[in-house]
Amino acid sequence: MAELTTTARATRVIAAVVGVALLLAGTVWGQDDKFPFGPFSMYAGVNGPNEPAPDTRVEGTDSTGRVIVLAERNAGVRRAEIEGQEGAYVDDPSRLARIADSYQRLNPGAPPLVKVALIVREHEIHNSSATGRWWDDVRAVWDRPA
Repeated sequence: MAELTTTARATRVIAAVVGVALLLAGTVWGQDDKFPFGPFSMYAGVNGPNEPAPDTRVEGTDSTGRVIVLAERNAGVRRAEIEGQEGAYVDDPSRLARIADSYQRLNPGAPPLVKVALIVREHEIHNSSATGRWWDDVRAVWDRPA
């Protein structure tokens, strides 16, 4: 096995120091969307052993009645962004129209969305184990004006 040269060793040390500095800076000043150098605050909390586990999603209903789960690939919106701004969507459901518009831009041939809903599926947990039961909590709904 060959030994590392002084230059290779120095390069590795510098890369490690830069990586650690970015992680520390992200923890102090970053946002979750700066992954992997963000603060990882999405992992900071924990539910109790008998508290439901939330699973947030955005659904759109198109003009044919088809229900579509809206995500980054088809609507340009990430779940973390929705979860981080949930209160704003609840306070002003008309903000969901932006997601409908983004969906239409990314899917120009698709039927237009007539409804967008922010839904949190609560998975029942008992003694830290999933029971298989769940319920949906519709937090905000936007309907396209007629």
